[in-house]
Amino acid sequence: MLELLGSYRNLTLQILLSLFLTLVLSFVKISIIFLHGLCTYIQPENLNQNNTGNGLRPAIRRPSSTDDPKSNVEVRRRNRSKDKSEFDESNAQIFRIKLDEDHLRSRMYFTEYNSLFVISFLAVSCFLLDKYFGIVEDNSHGVLSNGLMFPIVLGFIALCKVFVALGKISIERSASKESEKRLSLIFGVLGFVFGIIISAGVFPKGFDFQLGSVDAFCCIVISFSMACIGGFLYMPAGRSARSFWVGTDQIRSNLSIISCGWFGRMILYANYIVSVFTSLLWIHPLAEVLVKRSGDPGTSGSSQSQSGLVGNVGMLSDDFAKFRVLCLLLSGLLQAMAVRPNLQMFLNEAVLSWYQRLHGSKTPDLDFSRAKMFLHNHYLCLVALQFLAPSVLVILFLGLSQIDLSSFAVSQLVCGSLPCSDFIKQVGLLMSWWVLFVWSGFTSASLVFYRRGVLYVS
Repeated sequence: MLELLGSYRNLTLQILLSLFLTLVLSFVKISIIFLHGLCTYIQPENLNQNNTGNGLRPAIRRPSSTDDPKSNVEVRRRNRSKDKSEFDESNAQIFRIKLDEDHLRSRMYFTEYNSLFVISFLAVSCFLLDKYFGIVEDNSHGVLSNGLMFPIVLGFIALCKVFVALGKISIERSASKESEKRLSLIFGVLGFVFGIIISAGVFPKGFDFQLGSVDAFCCIVISFSMACIGGFLYMPAGRSARSFWVGTDQIRSNLSIISCGWFGRMILYANYIVSVFTSLLWIHPLAEVLVKRSGDPGTSGSSQSQSGLVGNVGMLSDDFAKFRVLCLLLSGLLQAMAVRPNLQMFLNEAVLSWYQRLHGSKTPDLDFSRAKMFLHNHYLCLVALQFLAPSVLVILFLGLSQIDLSSFAVSQLVCGSLPCSDFIKQVGLLMSWWVLFVWSGFTSASLVFYRRGVLYVS
């Protein structure tokens, strides 16, 4: 028995870790803790009848309330009889509620969000165990002895869950506009074309991916995956840009209840900057500048001086490859850290709508803001799933690209002009980069449209 356990040490560690984390997550409920404490808002109707000694206090109200009777007298003196209206200010008050477990469980797509969070956490933990604590085996007992099947299977299950959840959200009738669905389809088609261009090597000097010569089947699979990513991430990236716009107070509202604090702003800025920078590291002009290539002994000094900075400064090729992997990992972690600020800004967007309509006229119609608050509360877990999906995709694809497949029989096969193990690593890096590239592109374009006034938050 001990000899058998010794022969399958890695597999035993993977199974024990998965069972332990499953048991812990069933009690700790980390997916709920991750969103616990966020503030949502409600705008009740008939507040005078409902608020009879129940202790409710509005989050925002007119400063001249019953707490300061002197200011009430001054307001009455300033108001003339012809300015009187039938608008009831008590029905315009909103109330802030902290989310707890009962609130989250009652929202749509909570089951999908919870299952995706748990399976992704398990997969990432197995990847880390294999990367840093895996023991090198002699492979005499087959592929099960090294335990690689566990993280690979969990990783593919998590990826399938992400794509299925994003697909369900994209066809949800009331979760998005019809125009957004059409644009998602268009961007999906463009992603398919872009995938064919990269995998077929149409512009080999444009992107730094060593896929070699890819056959038709692999080209279609890669292009279809890139099409799904491009189509599914359009609407989440637009919501992320809107949250960034509100959270960093680009509209200059100066409302503390709407914008996030300094730490949240720092996370939002760092996430955007690192994502954009990382997405540019596989584009050849920048990649060539940052890589220092060893000069040919036969080249003269004049020819080297003509090349300028390209090839003369920067990192070595191996160090640059590690640097890009670390940037991908950092981008995925920052994406995960930005889920809470983005989600809070999504909820605060309804408050901004309420504020704009409250001060838009003397007798504002607050039915729209009341409905918007309800919808933002109703689709809370749906949006949380959309914000969580990019970080999960980046980290999972990156984890799959770092697994050593030399012990598998597939490593002896040839995919195009490369061994299948090297080909799978390159495809994993390509998919991880493509998620960041699409997310950064959509977010940057949306921010430009917000800055130019084409789009606005209301």
